[in-house]
Amino acid sequence: MVNNLLKYSLIFIVSVLLQVLVLNHILVFRMISPYFYLIFMLLLPYDTPRAMLIFLGFILGLSIDAFTNTLGVHAAVCVLIGFIRPGVLNKISTRETRESVSAPRISTMSLNWFISYAAIFVAIHHIILFMLEAFTFEGFFFTMIRAFLSGILSVILIVISQFIFFRK
Repeated sequence: MVNNLLKYSLIFIVSVLLQVLVLNHILVFRMISPYFYLIFMLLLPYDTPRAMLIFLGFILGLSIDAFTNTLGVHAAVCVLIGFIRPGVLNKISTRETRESVSAPRISTMSLNWFISYAAIFVAIHHIILFMLEAFTFEGFFFTMIRAFLSGILSVILIVISQFIFFRK
């Protein structure tokens, strides 16, 4: 229990610091920006209660908002991710998997499953985030292109991190 608390606290701190100190300063083709911090929500154990997911999502998003002056946009999106995560996990994984594996990782699941899992949450996160940032439908297609391309980059970074930090 204490070991898990330390491990997830470290993931939280590293993902927030990496996001605000490094990744927020990367803008590819003046429109693609990676959002790696979502990895914290993705790697939480299967049995994390929904209320805890919502709370942790709020704290994660609020931490990013505090550093980026985005007035609660990241907090709102992370709360949504925390709310829908149990339902999505129930749809994309079997009960046996959820009972036999403690948390979603490439090392415990297949590469294809993890990419699909990450892509679902990154897509939801990015579409809502970019729509809230734009707060208009005027540049809808440009916003969707930004969300799609940023999502691809984010999923790539999340998958690479799995191979670097969470090997078998």
